[in-house]
Amino acid sequence: MKMKLLGCALLGALGVANVAAAQDYDDRWYVTGTTGLYAPEHDHVIDDAPIFGLGIGKFISPKFSVDFDLTATNPSFPNNDLHWNSYGLMVNGRYHFNGDGDRTVWPYVVAGVGALRHGESFENPNGLPLKRESNNLAAQLGVGFQADAGRVAVRSEVLLRGDFDDSSYSAPRENVFTDLIAQLSLVVKLGNLAEPAPAQVVEVPAEPEITCADLDDDGDGVNNCEDKCPNSTAGQAIGPDGCPVAISIDLRGVNFDFDKATLRPDSIATLNEAVAVLNQYPDLRVEVAGHTDECGNDAYNLKLSQARAKAVYDYLVQNGIAASRLVGPNGYGEDRPLESLGDAFPACKSETNRRTELNVQ
Repeated sequence: MKMKLLGCALLGALGVANVAAAQDYDDRWYVTGTTGLYAPEHDHVIDDAPIFGLGIGKFISPKFSVDFDLTATNPSFPNNDLHWNSYGLMVNGRYHFNGDGDRTVWPYVVAGVGALRHGESFENPNGLPLKRESNNLAAQLGVGFQADAGRVAVRSEVLLRGDFDDSSYSAPRENVFTDLIAQLSLVVKLGNLAEPAPAQVVEVPAEPEITCADLDDDGDGVNNCEDKCPNSTAGQAIGPDGCPVAISIDLRGVNFDFDKATLRPDSIATLNEAVAVLNQYPDLRVEVAGHTDECGNDAYNLKLSQARAKAVYDYLVQNGIAASRLVGPNGYGEDRPLESLGDAFPACKSETNRRTELNVQ
């Protein structure tokens, strides 16, 4: 029954040891050298004695380590020269309270199971002493401290060992002994820590160089390199060079007879189209401008152009265009001809120049 219970405990300890943590830790193998004091239970009837050990182990998670330890002790009996010895193989699991590896000195608890081989000398009435040798199971619990200094570390611990020796000659009525062990171990780590994975370099694309061709400070749609008038204001009509340009709706077809300011029947269709455009764009505001040809004196032509502009102005208002959207009417006489034919009469009678325009404001 004892064998089965200790076997289950060993399997349980190894099962816990296989639980891996999802974080980095020092998982190098290490070797240990141990020395200490073995203080057996009084019923063992043997003296205290030094105990020695060698082991190998490693951390299998940031907080859990497993060690395989060989131990040896050779105490004497207090009243004679006979000896008692013990050699053991123990599997020890330690749970470390090390704050996920961020401390250099920390406590831990330890639990272990294993096998011990005992050799016991006893007196032979017929001559040379006799010797009893046997194997049995053992289990131990304890607490300790570990001080870590990189490649080396030191452990100090106290263990309470249950020795299931049921064939002792010196204590024949006992089948389990509870012994105390205080020991100090030097831990030497093997190899070097794995190089940390190189940090992944994320290449950030260089910011494209911004030039005047990418900028439009006044928001007129012409970049700063080509904008000759960099202070355009909202609502202005802008030319390719960024400068304001006059936009005129040339009412071609709205012409006048020589020396007349009366709308001709063939002008009505063109004016109706202008009314439709103005209704489609209700925010559009225009100047109504009238012009003449180059015949006659300037003062007369100025008055005639004013009358022609008013004829168009009145038509637009009568057909539903609000007067608030119309500037004028303004007459410009012969000052803004579309074509210049000179002063030779009657060649100066240009119908192209006898016109009205709607100039977008």
